[in-house]
Amino acid sequence: MLDHVEGTPGHHCPVHRETDTCRGDKSGTVTLRVAGKLRHIGIGRTHSRTHVILLIHDLDVRVVHAITGELLRELTIDITRDYQPRTPK
Repeated sequence: MLDHVEGTPGHHCPVHRETDTCRGDKSGTVTLRVAGKLRHIGIGRTHSRTHVILLIHDLDVRVVHAITGELLRELTIDITRDYQPRTPK
């Protein structure tokens, strides 16, 4: 189900467990490719441009602050939605 994390050139091996580092964009989201589609995970504007670590196991994702180790977000990817909001409906 998980393809690879965007922003990691040449990293296309299909795995079920993965870690990656990236930086939130200016609107406070990080991008992850799941099932061949980009999924945008909201981490909040407070954390825009923040370096984070993504801990991925199948569809379960944890977003951790790269410096402090603070858990910023924990979620299960909803493959029916491109944007993964902070407060699911």
